Amino acid sequence: MLHVSQHPLIQSELTRLRCRDCPGPEFRQRVRRIASLMVPDLTRDMPSSPSPCETPLEWTAGVKLDRPIVLAPILRAGIGFLDGFLDLLPDASIAHIGLARNEKTLLPEPYYFKAPPDLDRKEVVVLDPMLATGGSLVEALRTLQNAGATHLRIACLVAAPEGVAAVEDHFPEVPIFTAALDRCLNEKGYILPGLGDAGDRLFGT
Repeated sequence: MLHVSQHPLIQSELTRLRCRDCPGPEFRQRVRRIASLMVPDLTRDMPSSPSPCETPLEWTAGVKLDRPIVLAPILRAGIGFLDGFLDLLPDASIAHIGLARNEKTLLPEPYYFKAPPDLDRKEVVVLDPMLATGGSLVEALRTLQNAGATHLRIACLVAAPEGVAAVEDHFPEVPIFTAALDRCLNEKGYILPGLGDAGDRLFGT
């Protein structure tokens, strides 16, 4: 269920993102562009139905999505990933999932959750730029499922094999879309080669 983008535009943007001298404003713009470029592949297999459409000249066959889309960024780095998706999915509603990583245990600690109603009737896309240990995403998916979500998928910038394995162990049915699958995690749980701390680089902290 892992989908790693090979799109040259995504890979070109990601290469510049990885550079340590990429300043905050440029970093944010490139994250937004990558997010937008990921939307077509991520939504390609979402269920749809025929929908007749009246043009100025005649009626024709059209298509509509079967379910509304909910974008669910994991705070805080997921917020920096959100706007690019909204650029192409402006009608999406938004769920917020607050998780902070304990730097000693590397485990996620939940502190906030707010989601639209009727998640079972919607396509929910979880946004987390860095899939490192997988702990935050597993916790986010568990929270969303407990709230009723059944149609889930994940979007991230960079993933580590350890994080992918953790998500697949707990949620093998949830597809993961990423711009890159990197080599491994270091002893502090950071992705190598990675791009550093996405949240810090997005928000200048």
